[in-house]
Amino acid sequence: MDATTTSTPLVSEPGAGRHRAGRPLSLDPAWAHSIDLDLVRRGSGQRYITEDWLPLRRLADGTLLIASTERFNDAALADALSEEFDEPVVFTRVGPWELKSIALKVFGDKVADDAANALFLRNPELSGRIVFSRSQKISGLVFGLALVVLALLWPRETAIGVLATVSLVFLAGTAFKFFVSLQGAQFDVVERITDTEVAELSDDDLPVYTVLVPVFHEANIVAQLIDNLGGLDYPVHKLEVLILIEEEDLETRQAIEKAEPPAHFHIVTVPKGHPQTKPRACNVGLFLASGSYLVIYDAEDTPDPDQLKKALIAFDRGGDDTVCVQAALNYFNATENALTRMFTLEYSYWFDYMLAGLDRSNLPIPLGGTSNHFRTEALIELGGWDPYNVTEDADLGIRASAIGYRVGVINSTTMEEANTSIPNFIRQRSRWIKGYMQTTLVHARRPVALIREVGIVRFLAFALLIGGTPATFLGVIPFYLLTAASLAIPSTVISSVFPVWVLWICLFNFLIGNGIMVYLSMMGPFKRGTFNLILWSLLNPMYWILHSLAAYKGLWQLLTRPHYWEKTEHGLTQQTS
Repeated sequence: MDATTTSTPLVSEPGAGRHRAGRPLSLDPAWAHSIDLDLVRRGSGQRYITEDWLPLRRLADGTLLIASTERFNDAALADALSEEFDEPVVFTRVGPWELKSIALKVFGDKVADDAANALFLRNPELSGRIVFSRSQKISGLVFGLALVVLALLWPRETAIGVLATVSLVFLAGTAFKFFVSLQGAQFDVVERITDTEVAELSDDDLPVYTVLVPVFHEANIVAQLIDNLGGLDYPVHKLEVLILIEEEDLETRQAIEKAEPPAHFHIVTVPKGHPQTKPRACNVGLFLASGSYLVIYDAEDTPDPDQLKKALIAFDRGGDDTVCVQAALNYFNATENALTRMFTLEYSYWFDYMLAGLDRSNLPIPLGGTSNHFRTEALIELGGWDPYNVTEDADLGIRASAIGYRVGVINSTTMEEANTSIPNFIRQRSRWIKGYMQTTLVHARRPVALIREVGIVRFLAFALLIGGTPATFLGVIPFYLLTAASLAIPSTVISSVFPVWVLWICLFNFLIGNGIMVYLSMMGPFKRGTFNLILWSLLNPMYWILHSLAAYKGLWQLLTRPHYWEKTEHGLTQQTS
């Protein structure tokens, strides 16, 4: 786009003649692309989209040309704009995505900046843009120096104290997950919605629903994406699917265009900006979203066809306090190899027991990265996603809980691709664990305020789940090594360094901690009927080693590249959904 034109065509109402305020005006194709940018920039893109009008230019006779999708016959709007601009106005009717495209092109820099920094500017304490606050840096420095001094003066006692403390954290985190999962096993708190209830919904009464699909270098699976989301059981005139593509990702754009998506699919170019993350792209999608409700899917997702309708019923039941409903995730390639089996076991336990237990206990629920259905208005109230947090979903769940919103779970499943590759798994998990560390740091800046907002029990649950999970994984390899050393090295030698009671704690953690997680993994298949996966739970100790490696990588990146979004490759499976 140059200084005075836009490449977005403006489609006029066929046969419309020239009229005064409140009537559509036909545009001459020879100058249909000409837009007065200075005039447009007197307002804001968000206002134009929300109010459904946008000034284009002044005509030769001194009237102001206004584009609108639905309000071209709105006499009250015409009068208001005539008064605001102090000149008569005429309208041209355009398609909704033509108006939005103009707004995004003209205000691209502002949209990019807002998508990245609006939450930080609104409340810096809730943003991961600053990794360590001033007080955290000072506290960390003081703690580190104190630990070094203690290690120099009393090395044996310091090592014992550190090991005992880490052991207690490890045991507390594991025990917390165990007891919460038992709560989930006792109560089925998933919102059960029947096929009959879905069938009773009238298409005429359904609201507009927005689907956000952020993609980046996904050219190999976008045709599958279009097929999968094309199967949603929802009237297409009330459904908008926004495929969010980074500006430089021409290969994915070309692949989507080649696949010829339906008319309700829209390619949205995410303006260049930093950080280049999924939540920043989703914030751009939120800027353009028309739906009263909104859902996020990943490129490889295959949701149940009736999932949107089930979500609407759950929102209606849950009332205004329900900001989000989460559908379960499962994997179409669960039996491809050992890693995909472990992946599936983990998610079965998480969605069927852990989330249910958190909901039953009224504890904060960290959202999953996909198949989250939101009330759009409430999502905007929360400030959208934090683009500087690489596990933006977990952070959003904590922020929602802090102001009293509830997250529900529905009996609908989205099929995904389980990780088939260990290096790809490490990349994915290191980002997730780094994001948990970021979320812990953000909300630990104001612990007293958070306790006042959510209460001491929910605060401790946050600390054990969001903070305790990375701490647990960081402790896995040291505990395994120490346990192996205590078995291999003569007891007289190792007891000269560590007292027997410390070694017993480590052995207890090794056996009981792993035993608990093996048991929880075994619980997963029971609700889903995948009993062939039960014995694979015995590999959980090896699976935790992968998590521990990912945790150390995530910790390193937190210190060196905190906002870097490590890409998870999709389309690696040899199986089809």
